[in-house]
Amino acid sequence: MASDTHAAPGAVEPFTSIDLPLPDRRDGKVRTSYSFGADRRLFVTTDRLSAFDRVLAGVPYKGQVLNQLAAWWFHETRDIIANHVIDVPDPNVLVARAATPLPVEVVVRSYLTGVTDTSMWRRYESGQRTIDGHVLPERMRKNTPFPGAIVTPTTKGSDGDHDVPLSCDDVVRRDLVAANRWRDVQDAALAVFARGQTLAAEAGLVLADTKYEFGYDDENQLLLIDEVHTPDSSRYWIAATYDERLAAGEEPESLDKEFVRLAFAAAGYRGDGEPPALPDDVWAATSTRYIESYERLTGEPFHHGEYPVAPRVQHWLHDHPRETGTS
Repeated sequence: MASDTHAAPGAVEPFTSIDLPLPDRRDGKVRTSYSFGADRRLFVTTDRLSAFDRVLAGVPYKGQVLNQLAAWWFHETRDIIANHVIDVPDPNVLVARAATPLPVEVVVRSYLTGVTDTSMWRRYESGQRTIDGHVLPERMRKNTPFPGAIVTPTTKGSDGDHDVPLSCDDVVRRDLVAANRWRDVQDAALAVFARGQTLAAEAGLVLADTKYEFGYDDENQLLLIDEVHTPDSSRYWIAATYDERLAAGEEPESLDKEFVRLAFAAAGYRGDGEPPALPDDVWAATSTRYIESYERLTGEPFHHGEYPVAPRVQHWLHDHPRETGTS
């Protein structure tokens, strides 16, 4: 976890780091992964919260929500496209097929929204009407729907760099993904998004947009990887209050990390420089929102995992030497 992040207060200390005796450690903004035997990786999802392409806080139980909710969505969409899930042996752990990620993130949007400088809304508000290769209608209002879902890929920012928006043509033109494979990716992304919107609606939520990652295994099979329709990767609004808040010119009620982005934006921060400290109640409310999203979508109660998390995961690993190859 970056040294300038803030620990969110609560009954437990956020789970922000782990060290396991496994090879090929890779650290992402939220997940740490390791090689886990032949053609497998072990992913540990922490409580780190990233926004504006940097880690900003630790939020208790966030990692568990992400890991378990992603596993639920992988199961609910496995008939559309294969995914990398093998097992979920711990609330914060995923064992997955090893995959080579495609070098683009696949964002699917159904609403004109966002607060970052590269968001669709901010660019539309500045006067742009052709954005990421899509021609948008005139006189659209913030947080209103497009005529249909659109795919807006981005590069993958690293080392603090921001993701750079691309058009779908850019992906092929720059040789980032072959044309045939890119068509398959877009078809899968739109189909998974449609399934997500249907199940979200049944839970009283609007799935406004989301981000997917795809990869391929040793047999060149296309896989959905990383996470699916979590409050980190997706924008969820409460359907019951959407129309009323839109009419009043208010932001939709959200169950995702947009709540945090808006809090930072209200404090004058949009991703550059040192982030300001946010009130404690922002982080408490964020944890509550993540848990509510899990319960609404799965229809199951959230069972809080034991803290501290790192010793729990280390103990599980110690008890499974055959699977880990650490005996």
